[in-house]
Amino acid sequence: MMDPLSTILSFGLFGVFCLAFTEKILPVPPSHVLLLFLGMTAAADGASLAILLAVTTSASFAGCLVWYTVGRRIGFDRAGRLIERAGRYVFLRPETYHKLGQAYRRNHIRVSLLAQFIPTVRNYLPIAAGALRLPALTFALATLLGAAIWNAGFLLTGYLLRGSGQDSLTIGFRIIVIVVMLETAFMLALRYGPAWRRRIRLVLG
Repeated sequence: MMDPLSTILSFGLFGVFCLAFTEKILPVPPSHVLLLFLGMTAAADGASLAILLAVTTSASFAGCLVWYTVGRRIGFDRAGRLIERAGRYVFLRPETYHKLGQAYRRNHIRVSLLAQFIPTVRNYLPIAAGALRLPALTFALATLLGAAIWNAGFLLTGYLLRGSGQDSLTIGFRIIVIVVMLETAFMLALRYGPAWRRRIRLVLG
């Protein structure tokens, strides 16, 4: 994996943009792996780290806009059928897509923001946003903020680990565990959050 990445990175910031944009379209390699690698290898100092953040966030945002446009053009029903046919190939279950689509109707700003912290979901949920014809400006702002926070976290982690001598496999495993925990917490909140809120309202009267 590293040889192709190194080849693309030889094109400088354009290569970085292409990598981050492509990851939004097809998450290979996963974003957290890519961003950690960039932070550890391509950020020589704080200034270059900031530039990497700007470039990768712009690329991630552009990828989201592509999927938003696709969803807007094909509509919610056709988007749902697309996810049902192809979702398993990108590890996105149709049930997850439909639940998030329902959550979008309740609070699209919050879901647009939080979706950027969930692997795979962060790539393809903009299809639902476009299919539901959510306001483009609020979707764009929430997505841009979420992408910036996500990218900053992994880029900064990679940068801080640069030259630390820590075992990369151990670090990678820990990061995967954290990402899975975040995804699980988000899905539990999505599934049980409304019921919990109703129970709290009943208790409080």
